[in-house]
Amino acid sequence: RDRMFANASEDEWDLTMAVHLKGHFTTARHAAAHWRDQAKAGETVDARIINTTSGAGLLGSVGQAAYSAAKGGIISLTLVQAAELGRYGVTANAIAPAARTRMTEKVFADTMAAPDDPGAFDEMAADNVAPLVAWLGSPDSAGVTGRVFDVTGQALSVAEGWHRGPTQQHPTDDPAQLGEVVQRLVAEA
Repeated sequence: RDRMFANASEDEWDLTMAVHLKGHFTTARHAAAHWRDQAKAGETVDARIINTTSGAGLLGSVGQAAYSAAKGGIISLTLVQAAELGRYGVTANAIAPAARTRMTEKVFADTMAAPDDPGAFDEMAADNVAPLVAWLGSPDSAGVTGRVFDVTGQALSVAEGWHRGPTQQHPTDDPAQLGEVVQRLVAEA
């Protein structure tokens, strides 16, 4: 459903949100209620939520306003899940994989193409993402929560999301002076 924001329909927006953001909510919500009930009953819970976001959710993507917003929403959902469910023994993290799928093969054909040499490392093989997912689902990851991991080939990074940057006191009654402060802060950032 790639479409420039000004051309997107409300139906396209709603469908994208339903698949990506609501899809993550509905499955995890039932699991979270189950784990909460187990913890309240005195059982030890060691559970994992691993959400799937995208580079589009981290940085935005031209022509993909709904997809980018949904994937960004998944990141925010992950942060809330981590904060709310930690007391029950549940971690929540997200992955932003870059890998070949049926969709990416069509949309990004050149980038996603498999190497011509069958013995060469295939940077876009989905197999490259699996070890991270397996580790995040393991007991070894119990101390890691509220994180977003970007994985492409053998490159793994942890996203450093929104955080406060440069700060300065500002005059609240003069928009012209406020503009000067904003310009200075943007330059510092």
